[in-house]
Amino acid sequence: MNSLFIIPARGGSKGIPYKNIKEFYGKPLIYYSLDLARQFTSDVNICISTDDKKIIECVNDYKYKVPFIRPMELSTDESGTYDVLKHALIHYNSIGENYDNIILLQPTSPIRKKEHINDSLNLFSTNIDMVVSVKESDANPYYNLFEEDHNGYLIKSKKGKYTRRQDCPKVWEYNGSIYLINTSSLLKYDSFGDFTKKKKYLMSQLYSIDIDNQLQWDFAEFIYNKIQNKEIIE
Repeated sequence: MNSLFIIPARGGSKGIPYKNIKEFYGKPLIYYSLDLARQFTSDVNICISTDDKKIIECVNDYKYKVPFIRPMELSTDESGTYDVLKHALIHYNSIGENYDNIILLQPTSPIRKKEHINDSLNLFSTNIDMVVSVKESDANPYYNLFEEDHNGYLIKSKKGKYTRRQDCPKVWEYNGSIYLINTSSLLKYDSFGDFTKKKKYLMSQLYSIDIDNQLQWDFAEFIYNKIQNKEIIE
């Protein structure tokens, strides 16, 4: 299948300033996603979508040239990833490049392996909307997730008489690592929430770290170091 790898990298970041190009275990964070994409295709099929000159300079140093500068209206705190992906796809379609799917690699998930992408591709078919990486959730709506009723009392999010979490139906949580999206679905709908045909690709907790703040950054570097030194058995 013909895949377009998209790595979104906005300049603004409230949790960790310029986290996408901050050094993670010795090199800028965004390089990990770019390195992984380069194991599958050439740079012509890799799109780093960014609005920021510092990020452009950083990836230029890694011998990558950005195909366009992301518009400012798609680079605010309120901008959604879905619109960023659609904008990129339309750009490539306008220059005669057509793709079966998009593989979204967020820079904030640096701990991935080549086999994770291969396994996701094996699950993909043209009659589904998306294959998305997940982890088994620690919290469960049948057991320890609650909502407030009209009186302000906590009630379980889903009804069920379970006394042990192990007995509850399993639930899955997006881990932010891999989104494999049908390009037809991307152009047809307005958001990921409109997708009705989604398949999960289960990843372990070890590879499900999504960096949003400094504590998660420090933990991710700790885990990455353990993996590199083979101190963790998968």
